[in-house]
Order: sequence, then structure tokens, then C-alpha cells
Amino acid sequence: MYNNTSHQEHDLDRLHRHMLQTRLALLVSQGDQGLLATHLPVLVEAGEGEFGTVYAHLARANRQWQDLEQGGEALLVFPGADAYVSPSYYPSKADNPKVVPTWNYLAVHAYGPVEVIHNAQSLLDIVTRLTERHEQLRDEPWKVSDAPSDYLDGMLRAIVGIRLSISRLQGARKLSQNRSAHDIAGVRKGLSASNDHLDNQLAAHMRDL
Repeated sequence: MYNNTSHQEHDLDRLHRHMLQTRLALLVSQGDQGLLATHLPVLVEAGEGEFGTVYAHLARANRQWQDLEQGGEALLVFPGADAYVSPSYYPSKADNPKVVPTWNYLAVHAYGPVEVIHNAQSLLDIVTRLTERHEQLRDEPWKVSDAPSDYLDGMLRAIVGIRLSISRLQGARKLSQNRSAHDIAGVRKGLSASNDHLDNQLAAHMRDL
């Protein structure tokens, strides 16, 4: 992805935290069927491999896995907080009106080869770990083992797993770093005062600058 030098994020721990906090990623691949993309929940194993490993599953009816099985590189996009930045947030505008709107955002792109998984026990492990991740805060977490075994077997036959070994990571952390400290404070104040909770989320990330 295009990423201005001042907005590049190289801290591996911060990149992994972003990925772990992302609930739904976007898997993109190019193959015989053309350019394909699937939104899917993922499991990130930050300590597995040099840059980490990502597990997920696709519906067997989703033919993207057939292209992935042919080899080549795939891309997982991990979106983050984002917000429109109005020129009115910049205190410097009073002295210099040469300003335009922009968009601040966080994102991580993970690239690597993909292994397609058909083994039922491995699929069960992926599904179980994904379920446990998203059920863990519930008072009475639902467990995969709560489903009838014959029904679960049928569901597992309807999916394929994927394992993406990350070979490179790109992080974008565009938080008005190209502006003065005074203007950055103005953007943070403007987004914090917004009625949009997504703006508030982005403002919270700007406190780390």
C-alpha cells in the first residue's frame, strides 16, 4: 500500500496489537478466478514465525480457497480506527488558509503464502479457538462442544481452513504527524468533541503521539 514515510509503523508489537484487536479482516488474493476478497474473522498467533501466523476458515462453496491452494502470495487487510479531518481543526488556519481536508486512519497489511487446511481435527481446532475468543466475555460462554456432534461434523465438511504465514507486514498510522504539535492538538480536540464514537476512537490513538 502507498504509505508516506511519516505515517509508516514499524514497531512489531504495535502491529501485532492492532491485528489482535481487529475482529474482521479482509483476505485478498489473485488467481485463475481473478481478484477475490473475503471478509473473515481471524486468529493471530504473533509468536509463530518471524512476523506471526494467521488462521481462519472459508466456506467450501467460496471458490477463493481453490486459488489459494495453487500457491502465490495473499494479503490480509486489518482495518482500524479512521476519521475525517476538517481544516477547521487546525489552529494554524487562522494565519494560513492554505489547508484542505484529509483522512486519518490506522491499518495493517499482512502478506504471505497460504496453506489450505482440509483435515477435520485441524478445522475443529480453528473453529474452537475462534469461538472461545469471541465468547470469553459472556457470562455463559457457548462452546463448540454444545452442538450435536453429527451436526458439527456436517458444518466442518462445509468449510476449509487457511494458515497464512506472514512474510512481511506494512503498518499505516496516519495521525496528522505532518502537522505542527499545535495542529495535532487541534485535530485531537476536534475529534474528541465529535458525536461520532469512531472519531473519538481515532482521537484516543492520537494521545500516543
